[in-house]
Amino acid sequence: MTHRSETTCASADAGGEAVVPHNLGITYKTTRVQTTTQSLALSVLDLVATRGSELAGSAIARSVELARQAETLGYKRYWVAEHHAIQGLACSATPVLIGHLAAATETIRVGSGGVMLPNHAPLVVAEQFGTLQAMYPGRIDLGLGRAPGGDFQTMRALRRGLAQDGDDFPALLDELRAYLGPERPGQVVKAIPGQNSNVPITLLGSSDFSAQLAAALGLPFAFAAHFAPDALYAAAQFYRQHFQPSEVLQKPYLLVAVPVVAAGTDAAAQRLFTTPQQRFLRLIRGEPVELLPPVDSMEPLWSDTEKAAVENRLRAAIVGSDATVRVGLEKLLSDTHADEVIVVTDTYEHSDRMDSYERVARSAAEIKLVPNVVRRFK
Repeated sequence: MTHRSETTCASADAGGEAVVPHNLGITYKTTRVQTTTQSLALSVLDLVATRGSELAGSAIARSVELARQAETLGYKRYWVAEHHAIQGLACSATPVLIGHLAAATETIRVGSGGVMLPNHAPLVVAEQFGTLQAMYPGRIDLGLGRAPGGDFQTMRALRRGLAQDGDDFPALLDELRAYLGPERPGQVVKAIPGQNSNVPITLLGSSDFSAQLAAALGLPFAFAAHFAPDALYAAAQFYRQHFQPSEVLQKPYLLVAVPVVAAGTDAAAQRLFTTPQQRFLRLIRGEPVELLPPVDSMEPLWSDTEKAAVENRLRAAIVGSDATVRVGLEKLLSDTHADEVIVVTDTYEHSDRMDSYERVARSAAEIKLVPNVVRRFK
């Protein structure tokens, strides 16, 4: 088990105002009834993983099936990551995948988790997501990150400025928001489609940089604890304590992405979890990261140093039976006060992945949040 039990703490504010923004695709109502409860919001992050030498189309077809299931199960959104030149991941053309998934579903929000903005001209991103919004009105999310999503050579191939270090992200974000929002006085270049589409933006991060920016701008913030959990609690606390209300969002809205594997028993889930463990092991070795079958034990596969590195990367993972997963989700909410959990699940067999997402949905349904309880950080 990769977590400790603790009492759930729910999202809220003492004044009884709504805490969930309508532009995130979540219906909200103002209420002052302290005992009103709601279910935990869940979403999916998909890296579109491939197995062995299979064609990317097979992985994409699995993603379509999972997106349809997630929609049926009540997941709020289905996000696709952006990674380049990584053998084993078929998520490099993120906007193309978003359009494909949106076409295959009807109501679930679909978006990026996220677009790595320094890789792209803001005008191009605005045009792409403005087009997606025109095709699927009210269903498109734009999650933005500032990491390159690849190595130095890939950065060069993407024509990304090699002197960039991420410090220009706020300026790129401002430019992008100008293309997606109402036309500004004297604006010469316009995104068509895109201008005035107001595609909702969420800032993504694995440090406090994006937490600070999201708080200052009054934007939703998603923390990538599924691969970099170190700064999770500090970033979550900073974001909530320093959040400035905006036209987009009156209250902070925190999403936390974590690895989750659910199965019939703790032992079965731990065995399935060896697939993502092998991926991270191969990642730190600089090897392809295709999905590998689960193993009975990781001990013969890694050194003590590698084991420590992989376990550190995955220490936010919630792995186990339905009851164990429920306790893990409650612990995550208690520690971070997250408004939404983004579930990242990769198993070798697609049926195991589908089963895990169904189990997580059932477990989350048993967690009742009280929206108007005052949150306090430890």
